[in-house]
Amino acid sequence: MKGSITRSYPLRAVLLGVALVVVAVGLTGCQVDVGGQTLPSAYHLTDDVQYFPPGPEFKLAREAAAMRQQVPQQGPQQGLQP
Repeated sequence: MKGSITRSYPLRAVLLGVALVVVAVGLTGCQVDVGGQTLPSAYHLTDDVQYFPPGPEFKLAREAAAMRQQVPQQGPQQGLQP
């Protein structure tokens, strides 16, 4: 009787290990990168949606406006006579 118990213990340990791996993979979902394209995980239908509104096309709009305001304040350029 003792021989059958010692033989089944490694089998049970292996089966338990495989079951834990299967459960861990099933709970994590899979996000895959195929050909440069990121495909969603298994939970993509329940993920929260992130929306980023489109910004200005010209990224330096504030800097350009500040530069336009500075030009009239400086007055005519001196030292640039032909």
